[in-house]
Amino acid sequence: MSPKPLDLTRVSRTVSHALRHEPWLYELELDDQGWTDVEALLAALHQEQRAWANLGAQDLTAMIESSSKRRYELIGGKIRALYGHSIPDRLLKMPAAPPQRLFHGTAPEVVPDIRQHGLLPMGRQYVHLSVNRDEAVAVGKRKAPVPVILSVRAHDAWKDGVAFYSGNERVWLADRVPWAYIETDARREM
Repeated sequence: MSPKPLDLTRVSRTVSHALRHEPWLYELELDDQGWTDVEALLAALHQEQRAWANLGAQDLTAMIESSSKRRYELIGGKIRALYGHSIPDRLLKMPAAPPQRLFHGTAPEVVPDIRQHGLLPMGRQYVHLSVNRDEAVAVGKRKAPVPVILSVRAHDAWKDGVAFYSGNERVWLADRVPWAYIETDARREM
């Protein structure tokens, strides 16, 4: 009987939990930019699942390359999640000039609260913004069958002092975005 193929999606979910949400459960130490040693992560994964006993750095590389989203970065024996952190210690990000427009998909029932307070990170460290409307629709559909798409005048907000950070080529981050820079998209997704 041949061994079952490695389920990279399952590995990715566990890596996400370890690097974004509860590194202490895996006995991992993250630096102030979210990096940890690949060997420490692999040791934790070996303990997590018996089937992962032979998991190696090449498997982590395959996991990263097979993902439709760029969630992780692996450089020089270190790995980190690029965005989506909910750990209590804030990770340092370098501010950067965003594109003219960014987008955010959300549930219709939270729009009144966003109008009042702006976009806030909620349970995460940063507000997540998509680089295009289609990405925002996909994110929004995780929150509601018919999401509201918010269009953010990101460059205007940045010029007025709102900090933005590059997450990857598809996601930008912000500390918060005031309602003054947000417009609701008239189109609704079905």
